[in-house]
Amino acid sequence: MTPSSNTAESSQSKPQTKAEKIKLALEKLKEAKVRKLIVKVLMGDGSSKTLMVNERQTVRQVLDELLEKTHCDSSIDWSVCETNPELQNERGFEDHEYLVELLCAWTRHSENKIYFVLRPQKYVMFTDPQLFYMWKKSKTVLSGVNQQAKELLIKEHFGGSTLIVPDLEGTLYLKEDGKKVWKSRYFVLRASGIYYVPKGKTKSCSDLACFVHFEKVNIYTTSNYKEKYRAPTNFCFILKHPCIQKESHYIKFLCCDNEHTLLLWVNSIRIAKYGAVLYKNYQEAVKRASTLQGVDSALHTDQYNGLTTQVSPQTNPNPPKTTNVEEYPHEPPPDFIPPPPPGHICTLDHKKTHIRERRLDL
Repeated sequence: MTPSSNTAESSQSKPQTKAEKIKLALEKLKEAKVRKLIVKVLMGDGSSKTLMVNERQTVRQVLDELLEKTHCDSSIDWSVCETNPELQNERGFEDHEYLVELLCAWTRHSENKIYFVLRPQKYVMFTDPQLFYMWKKSKTVLSGVNQQAKELLIKEHFGGSTLIVPDLEGTLYLKEDGKKVWKSRYFVLRASGIYYVPKGKTKSCSDLACFVHFEKVNIYTTSNYKEKYRAPTNFCFILKHPCIQKESHYIKFLCCDNEHTLLLWVNSIRIAKYGAVLYKNYQEAVKRASTLQGVDSALHTDQYNGLTTQVSPQTNPNPPKTTNVEEYPHEPPPDFIPPPPPGHICTLDHKKTHIRERRLDL
């Protein structure tokens, strides 16, 4: 190789090396700007787990980490939830949402809590779709719907190019702004939001008035509103922007006659708000549960045979059957509102460390 060729090669390698260094520096800079939170999550038994969560992690990823840390069963109903003691409400975060983004909506001195809990109603719209798409039928008819019919309902309403929202409608009680007075109104659910029938008008589309759009509000279940706000029943829910942490006239308060009606409205609104993403979350939860069941089965077999190493899928002679959406076993949902976890208050410490963390203590 001639000296000139060495010089040429050297001149070509230097810019390439420099470019690589710049790329690496930019990647490090980008990584340093990622928001991180130290989150302390309350368990149902009063214990807690501390996690480092960054803004790129979805709730599904955080759930997987919690399942790994706690060695809980592989139910699809495990949820990360927030509660607000000021408004006495709670919301289960959706699996596709980003946890850091949700927590950053809290106010500086928020006393909100985060906890890890089973919510049997989380995916009830897929385990029992007839409750929402045949809600006008009698209980006898609904209880007699077989698995094949359920699969057909899911395919019909979630399998096409357009999501079909339950045609839910009925009388709910609405709390007047700034007052503890509730008046009944006839509400109708649509894909874009909730509409109501003005006095003296009919249920025709031309007469309906918009009550709220779903784009910038979340739905929350409540506790003991009969005492707090003199609601007709304790089966209430509210619609509000996530940044609203205290009582405000921007919050929409609604009350149902019974628990079943509450289940219908809360989950039908979730269908309308999140659409096909909700079905994808469910499919991923079932897939994840199936994987965990397979790992548990392998470990159990391994321990039973007196082995100390985990059986890999390649060496397992009888790999567990993969459970698909239609075959996943389920039971009818129990009480809609789970009991709140005991003790512990969640506070937000805004002191920043060298990695730009915040601390959320439960």
